[in-house]
Amino acid sequence: MNARAIVLTALLGLFGTSACLAADASIGSWKLNEAKSTVTAGAPKNNTVVIAAAGDQLKITVDGVGGDGKPLHSEWTGKYDGKDYPVTGDPSTDARAYKSADGHTFELTNKKSGKATTTGKVVISADGKTRTVTVNGTSPDGKKVSINAVYDKQ
Repeated sequence: MNARAIVLTALLGLFGTSACLAADASIGSWKLNEAKSTVTAGAPKNNTVVIAAAGDQLKITVDGVGGDGKPLHSEWTGKYDGKDYPVTGDPSTDARAYKSADGHTFELTNKKSGKATTTGKVVISADGKTRTVTVNGTSPDGKKVSINAVYDKQ
């Protein structure tokens, strides 16, 4: 393969990856709509979620309030492939896996020390303006967690 063909192949791969990520309905800034959401007392409340392309992966940055009332900032970078990727900044979770069902629906599993603690589903509305996250499970201190968070795209 000559140099021109190699460069062209690399550029096509880059644009193809960018086009796939650009079509991802979850990418963007999302703000919690508290009036439409329900969060178990003592569970963390994610006020903003920013999802951005990071090469061939996605980076999810969350800011909110932890179950203890203290500010919470966590980050996850990975793919929607069902594999565990590390979470930083969240004391209740050290790994998270997302699996895409159809580009608008994603399953998620949060883990602490290799053990699943919460599972859930993320659904992006057909018009791409609303993101609904439903999570159920157990907190690190053994309390039941139930979250139905509705986010509006910014």
